[in-house]
Amino acid sequence: MNFSEKMRARAKVKPCTLVLPEGTDIRVLQAARIITDKKLASHVTLLGNKEKISSIAGENKIELSSLTLLDPAHDEKKAQFAEEYYSLRKHKGMSKETAEQEITEPLKFAAMMVRLGFTDTMVGGAINSTADLLRAAFMIIKTNPGTKVASSCFVMCLPDTHWGADGHLIFSDCATVPNPDAEQLSEITISAAESCRFFLNTEPIIAMLSFSSHGSAQHPLVDKVKAALKLVKQKRPDLSVDGEMQVDAALIPSVADIKIPGSKVGGRANVLIFPDLNAGNIGYKLVQRLCGAKAYGPFLQGFAKPVSDLSRGCSVDDIVNTAAVTLVQAQHS
Repeated sequence: MNFSEKMRARAKVKPCTLVLPEGTDIRVLQAARIITDKKLASHVTLLGNKEKISSIAGENKIELSSLTLLDPAHDEKKAQFAEEYYSLRKHKGMSKETAEQEITEPLKFAAMMVRLGFTDTMVGGAINSTADLLRAAFMIIKTNPGTKVASSCFVMCLPDTHWGADGHLIFSDCATVPNPDAEQLSEITISAAESCRFFLNTEPIIAMLSFSSHGSAQHPLVDKVKAALKLVKQKRPDLSVDGEMQVDAALIPSVADIKIPGSKVGGRANVLIFPDLNAGNIGYKLVQRLCGAKAYGPFLQGFAKPVSDLSRGCSVDDIVNTAAVTLVQAQHS
C-alpha cells in the first residue's frame, strides 16, 4: 500500500467534512464525486454559482447527489461571516462594508466555514494562486498558538527503501516561505518534525541543510542555519536535530563519518530542512524527476486548522489525494 492509499484508508476510519471553494472547476467536481463515493469525507460542500456548477456537472454527466452546493454571495451565513471577518480585520482598518464584500470571495468564505466549525477543512488552489489561498488562511484560520509562520512540506516516496524511513522523507519548506530568517526557519523545522510523526508514523531525525557541514564554510547564509538550529534546540530540546550539514552528510553514513563525526543525525535523516525556497523547490523536483520519486504535497504546516493548497495544474487524482491527507489531518485537529 503506497502513501496515497494509506491516506485514503485512514480518511475512511473517521470521515470528516470538507469544503472545496472552486466548485465550478470540472476537476474539482469530478474529485468531489470520487471523495463522496469512496467515503473519504462524511460530507462535501462545493462553493460557487449553483446554476453554473449544475450546468457543468450536467454537461459532463457528474452526479451531484449527496453534495451541497453553496453560493457565498447569497448564503444565509454571509452576514455572520462578514461580522466575524470584520472583527478579525478592523484593527487593520477594514470597514464593515469591505468585510461584507470580501467575505463572499470563495476562498475567504471557505476559510470562515472552517474557522467557525461549519466544516472541518478546506482544499483549494486548482484555480486560485497559492498566495491567494495562503492570504485567506492567514487572515481567517490563523496559525497555531505560538507559531508565527505557516510553511509546507512534501512527502517524498523513493523507489529505494533504504533512504529515510523505509524510502520516505519529509522535505520542508519547498513551496511557501521564499527566504526564511533564522526564527522562521526554526518554526519550519519544528512543524516539519510534527509532519514526520503524522505522515510517516516515525520519530523525526532532522537535518538542517546548507552548503557547509559543521563549519566547513563561513558565510552569512551558513550563520542563518546555525542560528536557526540553536533556536530549535532551545524551543524543542526533545528533537533529534543537527546542522548545518550538506545533504550527502545528512543521508549517507560513510560521508557523515567524515564530514560530521559524532552526529546522531548524519547519515540517518528522514527530515530535510532546506535553507530557502530556491533550494527546497529545486531539491524536491530533482529527486522527483531524476530518482523517480513520488512527491506528495505540498501540505501546509502551522495553521490552527487543516487547509491544503493545490497546484493549478493539478489532476483529479491530485485533488482526491490532497483531500484525503487533509481529512486525515482534520481527524487530529
